[in-house]
Amino acid sequence: MMSHRTLLALIITFLTSLIVISQEPNTKVLFVIADGISSDVLEKIDTPHLDLIAGENGYARAYVGGEKGGYSQSPTISAVGYNSLLTGTWANKHNVWGNGIEDPNYNYWNIFRMAREYRPQLTTAIFSTWLDNRTKLVGEMLATNGNIKLDYHFDGFEHDTIRFPHEDNSLHIHKIDEHVVDQAAKVIKESAPDLSWVYLQYTDDMGHRYGDSEPFYMAVKTMDLQMGKLWEAIHYRTENFNEKWQLWITTDHGRNPKDGKGHGGQSDRERSIWIVTNEKELNDYYKEGQVGLVDIVPTILHTLDIQPNKEQLWEMDGVPLSTEISLANAKAMLNNKELVLTWDAYQLEGTLDIWITTTNNFASGGTDAYTLAATVAIDLGKATIDQSQWPSNFYKVLLSGEHNAINRWVMKNN
Repeated sequence: MMSHRTLLALIITFLTSLIVISQEPNTKVLFVIADGISSDVLEKIDTPHLDLIAGENGYARAYVGGEKGGYSQSPTISAVGYNSLLTGTWANKHNVWGNGIEDPNYNYWNIFRMAREYRPQLTTAIFSTWLDNRTKLVGEMLATNGNIKLDYHFDGFEHDTIRFPHEDNSLHIHKIDEHVVDQAAKVIKESAPDLSWVYLQYTDDMGHRYGDSEPFYMAVKTMDLQMGKLWEAIHYRTENFNEKWQLWITTDHGRNPKDGKGHGGQSDRERSIWIVTNEKELNDYYKEGQVGLVDIVPTILHTLDIQPNKEQLWEMDGVPLSTEISLANAKAMLNNKELVLTWDAYQLEGTLDIWITTTNNFASGGTDAYTLAATVAIDLGKATIDQSQWPSNFYKVLLSGEHNAINRWVMKNN
């Protein structure tokens, strides 16, 4: 007969095993910007590590530069693209229009500030070949940006001319990229920050120097090898710890159509970028390949259970890529005295609330008082609102479904 002590030990072992089995893995996110690689270039080069990360559905073409010809049109310039990713907004909101980063509008919080404010227990890290990414865009330790502080940072190496003497062929940038990747892989293996950003510059340098040619393509292949190092570090964590890692790899702009040396304009090639992810639960919006650079941060917010206040979410220009959404690709325009709204419905049943305000107080740190203008069936994909009861030259229109909301501006020509 089994003794009471033996029976008790078996019960404890059984209950302990249940706890371990039911324990959710600790979720981590790493996002990478590899500078200046248009989608057509990436697609014609052999990139086995990116292919391994993407699997069957994890690659998508995307766009940068806001609404072409519209109020959110943004230069296809590096720092502009970085901040569009970091904030989930285009330049008309975050106010970074060039690499000088002269006057960022920190009222549009970046992902690191949101992590620090709403889930302060999360650890954060940046590994960058450009110091301004942390000091100006992320805005570490700036009073105007909430005095946020990262847990880990490895950057500023472009100013270290002893370890990385500058060379005319930009080889020192390649060496810095290698150092940044090695440091990132080391910290991931040893400490596994919850939210990390890796930024690499060499591909853009080679694009500017050589354009559409073999030296540029070789730089892209080098980047692919570097992604293999990061992937190996993530794999080590998932194999040896109870962790789930979500990885996003993208770029900040494409190349000009003439020779691939420049960028900054609104040609299709300069606006055409790409996203690679290991995430398996991707929604139809992602799979259909209409996504924008601003969609990554709303996805990370969901993944890490970071819950900004309603007003902040309503200002974001992107929509999540790995969870259920109600709508995407919303547009708003004035037609005489009517606001004409269109959207793609991903929630086939239910309603859509349409809210309107004629102020933009959020941009200066205030709030906007929205009025519910209409509630319509979401599957209609279109609504018309009489705007005469809100006479104004400016409107912010919010289309809010069960799972997400999209904010659009409308400006009347004087």
